[in-house]
Amino acid sequence: MPNIASILKAEISRVARKEVRAEIEALKRTSTQHRSSIAALRRQVSALEKELRRTAKGAGRRASTQEPAAEEEGLKRRFSAKRLAAHRVKLGISAAAYGKLVGVSGQTIYHWEQGKARPRAAQLESLASVRNLGAREASALLDAG
Repeated sequence: MPNIASILKAEISRVARKEVRAEIEALKRTSTQHRSSIAALRRQVSALEKELRRTAKGAGRRASTQEPAAEEEGLKRRFSAKRLAAHRVKLGISAAAYGKLVGVSGQTIYHWEQGKARPRAAQLESLASVRNLGAREASALLDAG
Protein backbone atom coordinates (compact mmCIF):
# COMPACT_ATOMS: atom_id res chain seq x y z
CA MET A 1 0.00 0.00 0.00
CA PRO A 2 1.41 3.34 -1.04
CA ASN A 3 2.27 5.89 1.54
CA ILE A 4 -0.45 8.56 1.87
CA ALA A 5 2.12 11.23 2.67
CA SER A 6 4.05 10.62 -0.57
CA ILE A 7 0.85 10.61 -2.63
CA LEU A 8 -0.28 13.85 -0.99
CA LYS A 9 3.13 15.39 -1.57
CA ALA A 10 3.11 14.38 -5.27
CA GLU A 11 -0.39 15.78 -5.75
CA ILE A 12 0.53 19.09 -4.08
CA SER A 13 3.62 19.37 -6.29
CA ARG A 14 1.55 18.70 -9.42
CA VAL A 15 -1.06 21.32 -8.53
CA ALA A 16 1.65 23.83 -7.61
CA ARG A 17 3.42 23.29 -10.96
CA LYS A 18 0.12 23.77 -12.77
CA GLU A 19 -0.53 27.07 -10.94
CA VAL A 20 3.02 28.34 -11.50
CA ARG A 21 2.81 27.44 -15.20
CA ALA A 22 -0.44 29.43 -15.54
CA GLU A 23 1.12 32.46 -13.81
CA ILE A 24 4.26 32.25 -15.93
CA GLU A 25 2.21 32.12 -19.14
CA ALA A 26 0.36 35.28 -18.09
CA LEU A 27 3.68 36.99 -17.33
CA LYS A 28 5.11 35.91 -20.68
CA ARG A 29 2.13 37.38 -22.53
CA THR A 30 2.43 40.64 -20.60
CA SER A 31 6.19 40.76 -21.22
CA THR A 32 5.66 40.20 -24.95
CA GLN A 33 3.10 43.00 -25.09
CA HIS A 34 5.47 45.35 -23.26
CA ARG A 35 8.34 44.51 -25.58
CA SER A 36 6.24 45.11 -28.67
CA SER A 37 5.00 48.45 -27.30
CA ILE A 38 8.61 49.45 -26.47
CA ALA A 39 9.67 48.57 -30.02
CA ALA A 40 6.79 50.64 -31.43
CA LEU A 41 7.77 53.59 -29.24
CA ARG A 42 11.39 53.31 -30.37
CA ARG A 43 10.29 53.37 -34.00
CA GLN A 44 8.12 56.39 -33.29
CA VAL A 45 10.98 58.23 -31.55
CA SER A 46 13.30 57.41 -34.45
CA ALA A 47 10.79 58.76 -36.96
CA LEU A 48 10.28 61.92 -34.91
CA GLU A 49 14.03 62.49 -34.60
CA LYS A 50 14.42 62.05 -38.35
CA GLU A 51 11.62 64.53 -38.98
CA LEU A 52 13.18 66.98 -36.50
CA ARG A 53 16.55 66.77 -38.27
CA ARG A 54 14.85 67.29 -41.62
CA THR A 55 12.91 70.28 -40.28
CA ALA A 56 15.99 71.79 -38.65
CA LYS A 57 17.97 71.30 -41.84
CA GLY A 58 15.24 73.03 -43.84
CA ALA A 59 15.04 75.88 -41.33
CA GLY A 60 18.81 76.28 -41.50
CA ARG A 61 18.68 76.50 -45.26
CA ARG A 62 15.94 79.11 -45.14
CA ALA A 63 17.82 81.13 -42.53
CA SER A 64 21.09 80.95 -44.45
CA THR A 65 19.42 82.10 -47.65
CA GLN A 66 17.77 85.01 -45.85
CA GLU A 67 20.79 86.20 -43.83
CA PRO A 68 23.49 87.24 -46.26
CA ALA A 69 22.59 90.13 -48.50
CA ALA A 70 25.53 89.29 -50.77
CA GLU A 71 23.96 86.02 -51.86
CA GLU A 72 20.72 87.76 -52.76
CA GLU A 73 22.71 89.89 -55.21
CA GLY A 74 24.24 86.76 -56.69
CA LEU A 75 27.68 87.31 -55.05
CA LYS A 76 29.05 84.20 -53.41
CA ARG A 77 32.00 84.40 -51.06
CA ARG A 78 35.03 82.33 -51.92
CA PHE A 79 37.71 81.24 -49.50
CA SER A 80 41.41 80.75 -50.09
CA ALA A 81 43.71 79.56 -47.32
CA LYS A 82 46.77 81.10 -49.00
CA ARG A 83 45.09 84.49 -49.35
CA LEU A 84 44.01 84.42 -45.71
CA ALA A 85 47.57 83.70 -44.57
CA ALA A 86 48.96 86.35 -46.91
CA HIS A 87 46.53 88.97 -45.62
CA ARG A 88 47.36 88.16 -42.00
CA VAL A 89 51.08 88.46 -42.75
CA LYS A 90 50.44 91.73 -44.61
CA LEU A 91 48.70 93.10 -41.53
CA GLY A 92 51.59 91.87 -39.39
CA ILE A 93 49.42 90.30 -36.68
CA SER A 94 49.27 86.88 -35.06
CA ALA A 95 46.64 84.26 -35.77
CA ALA A 96 45.10 84.94 -32.35
CA ALA A 97 44.83 88.67 -33.08
CA TYR A 98 43.38 87.98 -36.53
CA GLY A 99 40.94 85.60 -34.88
CA LYS A 100 39.78 88.39 -32.56
CA LEU A 101 39.06 90.58 -35.59
CA VAL A 102 37.07 87.80 -37.26
CA GLY A 103 35.39 86.56 -34.09
CA VAL A 104 36.99 83.12 -33.86
CA SER A 105 39.97 81.63 -32.05
CA GLY A 106 43.54 81.78 -33.24
CA GLN A 107 43.54 78.00 -33.56
CA THR A 108 40.64 78.25 -35.99
CA ILE A 109 42.56 80.78 -38.10
CA TYR A 110 45.54 78.41 -38.08
CA HIS A 111 43.36 75.49 -39.22
CA TRP A 112 41.86 77.62 -41.99
CA GLU A 113 45.33 78.66 -43.17
CA GLN A 114 46.52 75.04 -43.16
CA GLY A 115 43.46 73.89 -45.10
CA LYS A 116 42.35 71.56 -42.29
CA ALA A 117 39.00 73.35 -41.98
CA ARG A 118 36.83 75.79 -43.90
CA PRO A 119 34.88 78.75 -42.56
CA ARG A 120 31.09 78.74 -42.50
CA ALA A 121 29.01 81.28 -44.42
CA ALA A 122 28.67 83.70 -41.48
CA GLN A 123 32.41 83.47 -40.86
CA LEU A 124 33.09 84.15 -44.53
CA GLU A 125 31.16 87.41 -44.17
CA SER A 126 33.26 88.49 -41.19
CA LEU A 127 36.42 87.48 -43.07
CA ALA A 128 35.27 89.66 -45.98
CA SER A 129 34.83 92.64 -43.68
CA VAL A 130 38.30 92.11 -42.17
CA ARG A 131 39.81 91.68 -45.64
CA ASN A 132 39.01 95.33 -46.38
CA LEU A 133 41.06 96.55 -43.39
CA GLY A 134 44.55 97.93 -43.57
CA ALA A 135 47.31 97.41 -40.98
CA ARG A 136 46.55 100.67 -39.12
CA GLU A 137 42.81 100.02 -39.03
CA ALA A 138 43.33 96.46 -37.81
CA SER A 139 45.70 97.54 -35.03
CA ALA A 140 43.27 100.32 -34.02
CA LEU A 141 40.43 97.80 -33.80
CA LEU A 142 42.58 95.43 -31.74
CA ASP A 143 43.66 98.22 -29.38
CA ALA A 144 40.04 99.36 -28.97
CA GLY A 145 38.73 95.83 -28.44
